[in-house]
Amino acid sequence: MAFLGLMTNFAALTFCVLVLVTHNYQAQASTLVGKKNIQSSSNGLCASSVTIHGYKCQEYEVTTGAGYILSVQRIPEGRSQVSGNVTKKEPVVVQHGVLVDGSTWFMNSPEQNLPMILADNGFDVWVVNTRGTKFSRKHTSLDTSSEGYWAWSWDELVTDEMPAIFDFVSKNTGGQKINYVGHSLGTLVALASMAEGRWTKDNVKSVALLSPIAYLTRMTTPIGAIAARTLLAEGYTFLGIPEFDLKAYPILEFFKGVCANPGVNCDDLFTAATGENCCLQQSTFNQFMEVEPQSSSTRNMFHLAQTVRSDTLTKFDFFRPDLNMLHYGQLFPPEYDLTKIPKDIPIFMSYGGKDALSDVADVKKLLRYFENHDANKLSVQFIANYAHADYMMAYNAKDLVYNNVTSFFKRQW
Repeated sequence: MAFLGLMTNFAALTFCVLVLVTHNYQAQASTLVGKKNIQSSSNGLCASSVTIHGYKCQEYEVTTGAGYILSVQRIPEGRSQVSGNVTKKEPVVVQHGVLVDGSTWFMNSPEQNLPMILADNGFDVWVVNTRGTKFSRKHTSLDTSSEGYWAWSWDELVTDEMPAIFDFVSKNTGGQKINYVGHSLGTLVALASMAEGRWTKDNVKSVALLSPIAYLTRMTTPIGAIAARTLLAEGYTFLGIPEFDLKAYPILEFFKGVCANPGVNCDDLFTAATGENCCLQQSTFNQFMEVEPQSSSTRNMFHLAQTVRSDTLTKFDFFRPDLNMLHYGQLFPPEYDLTKIPKDIPIFMSYGGKDALSDVADVKKLLRYFENHDANKLSVQFIANYAHADYMMAYNAKDLVYNNVTSFFKRQW
C-alpha cells in the first residue's frame, strides 16, 4: 500500500475526500460599523491575501445567535477603472465549502480570483469563514476543546450562521439585498435556506451556485462513498471525537482504513476525490495545500454522510427516534422541500462534467426542482471538462465562470 509513503502530506490531501464542497434563528448579530467590530488586520485574511495586492480590506467579527464569532473580510471596492466608474456598490457574500476557509478564494492572482474580480466590477464583497475554521474559532462562552462548540451540522449554518451574516451585511450596507455566491457546501446551505423560506426576494437579490450540492448518492469518487459508509458504520466511535480535524490521529487512522478498501487509489487522493480537474496550475495547487485543510464538526460530516446514504435532503438524523422526537417532534428528521424555493429568485448554477463530488447525475436530479422556475430568472452552465476544484482555482475560471457570475449579478441591477 502506498499509504506509508504518503504520510507526510496525507492530512493535506485527505480533506478533499469529503469536500462535498460547510434551533430557530434568534441571532443578535453585532451591527456596529465602528472600531468595536472592525478587527485588527495584521494577522487575518486581509493582510495575507488582499491588501498586499493593493485592495482595501476590513476585518470584521460577526456574532451569531448561538454565540459563534465569525471572521468576515470586506473588500469594499476594487482597484481598477471599472470599479471607479460604478457608483452603486451592491453587497456580495462569498461562501466557501467544507474543510476549507475563505483563503480558498484567493489562490490565484487578483485578475483570476472571484472576490477581487467582483470588487473590480463594482461590488462590495464580503468573504465568510465558517465556524471552526482557522479565523473563526471563537465563541462567546465555549472553547473549541469543548464538545458543545462542535454540536452543529450544516443545519445550524442555515438557521444560525447565514442569518447572522445576512443581517450584519445588510445593516452595514444601508439595508441592501444580498447577492450570494457559494461553492460546494456553500451551495447546499443556500438551497436549504431558500427552501426553508429564510431567503426570499425580501433579503436576497440573486444567488450563484458553483458545483451545486444537494444529492450525493451518485458521486463517482469511491473514496468519498466508502468514507461516508464507514463513518456511519462507526458512528458511536466518532461521536466521541467532536472536532473533525484531518491532522488529528483518529481521523488519519480512519482514512488509513478507507484507503485499504479494494478499488480505492490513495496515490492521488486529490484527483480521486474531486475528479480530473482540468486547469489547476501547480503553483496554485501548492499554495492551496499550504493553508488547507480546516476543521469541521464531526456531526457535520455525519450529516453529509447521511445524505450520501439516503439520497434525500433532510435535517440531521440523531440516530435515535427519541432524540429526533425531542428535536423535531417526529421520529425521523424532516426533509428540506426544494419545491418551496421561490421561483422568482434569480439563480445561476454551474456544474462540471468531470466533478466526482457534484456529479452530473446528482445535479440533474437537483435541476428537476427548477423546471418551473421563472425562465428569465434561471441560468444553468455546464462545463464538460471541469471538476470540483476547478471552480475554486482554475487558471481559466475567470473566463469560463467568474465573468458569467459577474454578468449575472449585474443583470439584476
